[in-house]
This record gives sequence, C-alpha cells and structure tokens, in this order.
Amino acid sequence: MQQGTKLGESARQYIERGELVPDEIVLGLIEHWVTPELIERGFLFDGFPRTRAQAEALDRFCAEKSAPLELVLYLHLSEDVILERITGRRVCLSCGKVYHVRTLPPVSPGICDVCGSKLVQRTDDTEELVKNRLVFYQKVTEPLVDYYRESGKLVSLNAGLGSEDAYVRAAQVLES
Repeated sequence: MQQGTKLGESARQYIERGELVPDEIVLGLIEHWVTPELIERGFLFDGFPRTRAQAEALDRFCAEKSAPLELVLYLHLSEDVILERITGRRVCLSCGKVYHVRTLPPVSPGICDVCGSKLVQRTDDTEELVKNRLVFYQKVTEPLVDYYRESGKLVSLNAGLGSEDAYVRAAQVLES
C-alpha cells in the first residue's frame, strides 16, 4: 500500500473499512513478496492465513516452492483485551511509530516523540470495526486453530502476558 501498487491499493479499500482483504488479493501479495531469496532465508507471516482457503493455498504454495510450513504460533487473548489494545493504538502519519494511549503513550499527548508529527487512530481501529473483525474472526479464522492443531504445527502462546513475554516465548519456540 505504501508503494502505491495496484495490488496494495486493492487491499487498502478493504482495510480502511475494517474488512478482511479477499483471498485472491492476499494470495497475490504472498506470491509477490515471497521470493526465492526469502524462502532460502526463512520467513514469518503475521496475521496470515486468516481463512481455510488461504491456509490451503499457503500449503500448496509452500509445497510448490519446497518450503514446507514448519509451525504456526497462535497468540490467544481475550476479546476485551484485544479491543482495548487495538482501539488504544495511535500511529504517527509521518514516521510510522506506534503508540498506545495507556501502555505506551507519547511524552506529549497526540504528538510523536520521534518526529513531532500528529498521532492518529487508524480508520480500522475504531471500536465498531474491531468488534466486526472479532465476529468475523470467530466465524472464519478461529477454525484455523483446529486445522493447524490437527496438522501438529500449532503452538499456542498466551498473548495476555504482554508483548515482551510473548516475544520471548515465541523466540524460544522458533529456536527449538
């Protein structure tokens, strides 16, 4: 989206409405970004796949590229905490630094510590849109937990412990 590509602009219209980007657009992005060099180094997806069709397409893509999916980290968290974390997020329009109104506030409210620009709430971070995403998650994405558990690839982590603890646990899992 930042590069203004056709694919990125196609995704933007869905993201700004708080909707899930359709599978064909997401899969196009994966095919574009997952290069042979990236496959050789290894890669990690964040928030993908989100549907069974995406998971199955990812399995096929990885098989075609001889880059099998090794493990899936599932960061579970209560809906109340998800809502609080997302709706409290603020972003600098200039440098992209991310803040949180409660847990990581800037020194001066509404002003970026790094570049002094205004902080904003992303259009898809409103309470209404987050609640819509959570309903969609329950219906469409949550079944992927069982899909990956059955494959033996799922590692479940408690994201309620905080980002530093979740990072340490995820790093331990990835190193083992």
